[in-house]
Amino acid sequence: MQLRQAMKEEDGERGVTTGVTPPAAEQDPAVRGSKVWSKVRAVAFNLLSLIVVLLIWEVMAERANSPYFPAPLHILAAFVQLLQQGDILGNSLWTHINASVYRLLVGFGLGVALGVPLGLLMGLYKNLYVSMRAVIEPFRFIPPIAWIPLAIIFFSGIGRYAFLIFLGAFFPVFTATLVGVGRVEPIHRKVFQVYGAGKFYILRRVVFPTVLPDILGGMRVGLGTAWMTIVAAELTGGEPIGLGRMMVNYSELLRIPEVVVAMILIGAIGFILNEALLLAEKILFRWRWQVSL
Repeated sequence: MQLRQAMKEEDGERGVTTGVTPPAAEQDPAVRGSKVWSKVRAVAFNLLSLIVVLLIWEVMAERANSPYFPAPLHILAAFVQLLQQGDILGNSLWTHINASVYRLLVGFGLGVALGVPLGLLMGLYKNLYVSMRAVIEPFRFIPPIAWIPLAIIFFSGIGRYAFLIFLGAFFPVFTATLVGVGRVEPIHRKVFQVYGAGKFYILRRVVFPTVLPDILGGMRVGLGTAWMTIVAAELTGGEPIGLGRMMVNYSELLRIPEVVVAMILIGAIGFILNEALLLAEKILFRWRWQVSL
């Protein structure tokens, strides 16, 4: 009972000190209108920026008049053709997209599943990390592409893709979790210990909620690195499907519009996945301060 009461008091203080918006303020029409207008303005500026970039691209492509610098309209035509007819091997565009996203999620999921608990363990037990630092840290600086020869020898099928993408995702998540554990306030842990809380309870109610923002930040970085690794991973897989493989196939034929279509799709899907993580972060951490200048 005392532990629950302490948790309630701590939550109440957290709501005051971390800037949680009171229900009355959330229901204020002026506040709601300001938030809606801010979102509309952000969308408008993003659309305007995109239009300006496309117009500049179109003008530069017309002046260059080169088959190796296609205009946006040519790329749009290539996208429609790929969408309707598939690629030169008869594979549909959705087949390539589904294959790449599936491989990404498998490798990224493995990176998070191992990076988070290992980061928590070594963050909580610093001596363990110090003892193994010389083994772990050098691997962080080896790019995933450097592992391609070993991936070809030791893995096949989905395991080859997952291994390379895992390497791109693991270290950002692991490092963010490790650093986040060091930011846990010792006073919070000691308060729970005074009221008789066990180690697992403290880990679940104090350490993990405090580290979670850092974990999501590491996941965003790891997702970007993993998604950038997809081209290298699909080059080694020996399968004709995947956005990276499609891009390489068309580059060998010097069909640049199709190559750019694959590049744009890779960027767009990565952007969507990143926005999904950002949305989850905003929902989970609405209490955090918004710092601006």
